[in-house]
Amino acid sequence: MQRSKAKQISQDEILMQQYNINSLSQMNEDFFKENGRYQSYFIQTFGCQMNEHDSENLAGMFDMMNIDLADSMEEADIIIFNTCAVRENAELKVYGNLHALKKLKVKNPDLIIAVCGCMMQQDHVVDEIKKRFPHVSLVFGTHNLYKFPELLLKYLSGDSKTLIDVWDIDGNVIEGLPSARRYDLKAFVNIMYGCNNFCTYCIVPYTRGRERSRNPEDVINEVKDLARNGVKEITLLGQNVNSYGNDFDNKVSFAKLLTMLNDIQGIERIRFMTSHPKDISEELIDAVANLDKVCESIHLPVQSGSTAVLKKMNRHYTKDQYIELINKIKTKVPNVALTTDIMVGFPGETEEDFLDTLDVLEKVQYDSAFMFIYSVRKGTVAENMDNHIDESVKKDRFNRLLSKANEIAELKNSKYMDEIVEVLVEGFSKKDKTRLMGRTRQNKLVNFIGDESMIGSLVNVKVTETKSFSLNGIALD
Repeated sequence: MQRSKAKQISQDEILMQQYNINSLSQMNEDFFKENGRYQSYFIQTFGCQMNEHDSENLAGMFDMMNIDLADSMEEADIIIFNTCAVRENAELKVYGNLHALKKLKVKNPDLIIAVCGCMMQQDHVVDEIKKRFPHVSLVFGTHNLYKFPELLLKYLSGDSKTLIDVWDIDGNVIEGLPSARRYDLKAFVNIMYGCNNFCTYCIVPYTRGRERSRNPEDVINEVKDLARNGVKEITLLGQNVNSYGNDFDNKVSFAKLLTMLNDIQGIERIRFMTSHPKDISEELIDAVANLDKVCESIHLPVQSGSTAVLKKMNRHYTKDQYIELINKIKTKVPNVALTTDIMVGFPGETEEDFLDTLDVLEKVQYDSAFMFIYSVRKGTVAENMDNHIDESVKKDRFNRLLSKANEIAELKNSKYMDEIVEVLVEGFSKKDKTRLMGRTRQNKLVNFIGDESMIGSLVNVKVTETKSFSLNGIALD
């Protein structure tokens, strides 16, 4: 097992990966001559948009190797699980899927199984994989994703033992990685990596490392390139985008970055996530209010409505401060759509604490809320806290919260009835191929009757039906 200290990465070392890619491409040509087809890959992604974008980078590397995307896991020659460590369910799914792959490995001994992502940054997980899943070929973490071609070539050139390469400390920001984007019209753009907040329930600072911002010039150049290739909407990603630029000698704030990106021709919409409530500035709220391409949609995780619980979570704001912030946002951006993350059952949470959370839900009136039952994350402060909540109590509170959140979301959507909304048309509806689909500036999903020629355009749609989580309508253009 190789578990390295992070080091300064030179662009020359990045370029060395091209040699590995060329070698793997030649091996794939030899495979084609023997089998009449090229090798194929399948990536299953767990977790957040950061992981999704990492998987796009991996897919871009496969494209450069001329390795095809498989239609299913069963047909693939190389399978990658890009993992998430934030919640227990995601980890259990990975273990379950790895167990299921034993049969595929028996059927195809040459099958390559790789596991990467946040779970791999935890020693106990790597030990578990070594112990229970010897059929796994490659294990690597979040900081050395760019080394995947090197690791794959090393594995293929060596013996059949599991190759493990995980870095203990943050890697540097790596520019120039290839990317096979999932969508033609919209793209994820990382603006920073890591997190410095150390919420007591969260493993992210330990798996993604400390905050590192990309240079604004690199972000701008990437977005310009996306625009030249037909991308209309970008989503800026970071564990806490509000902290962007704090690690620069000459600080460039997130709001200033938005202002620069707003001037790029061809980009129609700019979104971002995630924002930490303690770091939202007046300048950022003004940017959302005044920049024409920045969408009126803010994801602002509250986690709990109880000031006492928030303190135990190390969130650095109170219930009243959060509500005050929300009111300030609504005043400056009246048509804003607000979404959030809420956790129930944090250690020591009382019924009164939970009622505070319900009260915040009522006061804010979120357009949607992502709700989770607290689960212990090994290595976090909360793991060793007293008064862990009984599972039956957690589930009862979760169900009550879910019911209220869905009720509010349905009410919020109902107000769009007969309204005309601007929709960026992404393609055909997944459930009804006779309809088109897209999203509003407030990130509302709209399925509507329209012409195929509208795909890729901004279209005005009249809402004719509202549902809990989507809108139906007819195009006016």
